[in-house]
Amino acid sequence: MSAAVSPIESRANLGIALVLTSQIVLLMLDISAKWLSVEGMPTTEIVFVRYGMHLALLLLLFLPVSGARLFQTGNLKLEILRGACLLITTGLNFLAMKFLPLTVTAAIQFTSPLIICALSGPLLGDKVGWRRWLAIGCGFVGILIIVRPGSEAFQPAAFLSLACAFFLALFSILTRKLAGVDSAQTQQFFAGATPVILLLPVAFTDWVWPSQPISWVAFFVMGAAGLGGHFLNSVAHRFATPATLAPFSYLSLVYLSIASWLIFNEPPDEWFILGVGIIISSGLYIWLRERQLSRPVTGEVNLR
Repeated sequence: MSAAVSPIESRANLGIALVLTSQIVLLMLDISAKWLSVEGMPTTEIVFVRYGMHLALLLLLFLPVSGARLFQTGNLKLEILRGACLLITTGLNFLAMKFLPLTVTAAIQFTSPLIICALSGPLLGDKVGWRRWLAIGCGFVGILIIVRPGSEAFQPAAFLSLACAFFLALFSILTRKLAGVDSAQTQQFFAGATPVILLLPVAFTDWVWPSQPISWVAFFVMGAAGLGGHFLNSVAHRFATPATLAPFSYLSLVYLSIASWLIFNEPPDEWFILGVGIIISSGLYIWLRERQLSRPVTGEVNLR
């Protein structure tokens, strides 16, 4: 029997504010992971540390308050599936970071709102019309402009980021399904415990300790930022749908572009700016379309 949780509420502005805050916190996670990846730390170790720290901090902060309720879930299968999707998303993202700038990996990941829209039919029972399918197609044209397949600038690692976007979309949909079923603390417990358990057999096979003080800082910041960012994201999904929240996370592209330029000397080029503009425009159109179709019809006005 799961602990009682607050029901899903329709408070879109609060949900949006929480998502924007979570993006700032998660920026520290991406910077730390990229730093450790550049230093030469194995991807499996980076992912394990990220979730090991996440789980340790969660137990330290919430177990004394929640007790056994922290482990009680109303849908164990969905929690494990959500945790597995998060593990795959993180692993693919951290691996892609070894070969691609933060701006490119983030831009490709931001096709997840388009993928959410495409998957909302079979998974959530929503009807996706031709206008939104057209926006989805335009968004993927934006990806092609950024990665430029067939050119010298193309990196096959872009496919890792695209797969990451797919599993990120699944994760977002599962987060919404669990909103109002389990508390945000319980969701974060399974989000940390599932990857740690799955990675245990391979995590220590090629272990490398950080070699400089700043890397030790990144080592610990990963877990704290991951826990804080995803906790805020889980709470946000109690107040708004994934289709409403997803477009507002585009703001993190601005932060990532600045960080990539200043910290890793990877400035965005004109192709990136053009492609991102198309992806963001497609995502915002889908968001506006969702808002239009969700409004009640009053009088003789047909908003469809």
